[in-house]
Amino acid sequence: MGLLSILRKLKSTPDQEVRILLLGLDNAGKTTLLKQLASEDISHITPTQGFNIKSVQSQGFKLNVWDIGGQRKIRPYWRNYFENTDILIYVIDSADRKRFEETGQELAELLDEEKLSGVPVLIFANKQDLLTAAPASEIAEGLNLHTIRDRVWQIQSCSALSGEGVQALLGLCFVTRSPTVVLGMQKLCTFHPGWPGWGESRYDFSALQTALLLEVLFRGQGVY
Repeated sequence: MGLLSILRKLKSTPDQEVRILLLGLDNAGKTTLLKQLASEDISHITPTQGFNIKSVQSQGFKLNVWDIGGQRKIRPYWRNYFENTDILIYVIDSADRKRFEETGQELAELLDEEKLSGVPVLIFANKQDLLTAAPASEIAEGLNLHTIRDRVWQIQSCSALSGEGVQALLGLCFVTRSPTVVLGMQKLCTFHPGWPGWGESRYDFSALQTALLLEVLFRGQGVY
């Protein structure tokens, strides 16, 4: 059973609304990713000078996405959009290695923001369709993501151009909105401590691990 099928069967509240803040440096591919998620034409994309707001209905969720421009002069205004954020999406251009330090500093500052305290973060390692793209594992190590202890987080390889990996957002939406699944994650960490990326206070899960967990819970197998 696929992840989306499990999400449809497990969701208990129809059309749950999720407020998503979409951030990242300029040219990271944020707007392309958003249009891909909304199944819109991506052949003509222009840099976001201010912000875009888009509501996307997908698999029982209403995703209210705030796409904020990533140019240096706009970044100081990001904090105006922190209030009531359910999920932070941070997009990285995996092929632009010269800006890894800059994007890492911006992400670190976001995670230190009081209004984003505890907000789950999904980091898209975008542009994986390019031969020069760094793998998500390398980016995670370079950004010291393993030190995050105060929130659910995931780094996901993706290509906004092809759409590959973009649907990982739906898995994070479900997990972060379901106390049952969070409890299951805690139990699974206890019984499977050797799983890569899992820790006592850190829920770093791949799309595959998310799908497996949801399938276990759905089928009522012995997690506990």
